[in-house]
Amino acid sequence: MTKADRALETRERILTAACEVIADIGFENVSMRKVAEHAGVSKALLHYHFDTREKLFAEAMTHSFAQTGKDTEAEADSVPSAVVLARILRSMLPTDAELRQDWKLWQELWVRAQRDTTARNLAVDLYDQLHAWVGGAVERGVESGEFADCDVTALSTLVLALCDGLGIRLMLDDPRVDLETARSTIWRTIAPTLGIDPAAPEV
Repeated sequence: MTKADRALETRERILTAACEVIADIGFENVSMRKVAEHAGVSKALLHYHFDTREKLFAEAMTHSFAQTGKDTEAEADSVPSAVVLARILRSMLPTDAELRQDWKLWQELWVRAQRDTTARNLAVDLYDQLHAWVGGAVERGVESGEFADCDVTALSTLVLALCDGLGIRLMLDDPRVDLETARSTIWRTIAPTLGIDPAAPEV
């Protein structure tokens, strides 16, 4: 393994540890020492890669976001657009332990964004990427004739709003909203616009 490979591996390990610690105890309670201990690296090495908590938090959020979308890209060019969109929706809700951790990070970002300009800009940038993610799947379906022609931007905004609202209810373990209810509600809402079956495909 080259020096550059080792540095990249260390950076990935730090980011993974930061995501786990922030999700577990909240950003305000996180110290660089706690992250270093969780990552199994020295505090000096952590500071070599990230000199402030704020930079570490921003990189951790970006890292978490990038990891979330990986499984939706698998076979994206060889499966129906409805399946790709259903996979994206699954990844945007707290459907498993890993995604619940991602949601905790998002909730930390929402709180910080109310008081911190850098966090607010990061949140807006990540939402732009989410819009592009959803919009890309919808545009592909429209171009192939699988989806009806529609206002892609408006539909993407609706999808994100539904995922945020229902996702929060799931994170609260609200007895009125379970995962299947959340997924079916979103799909039934967007299906008429897309001209597709109101029952979501299996993914």
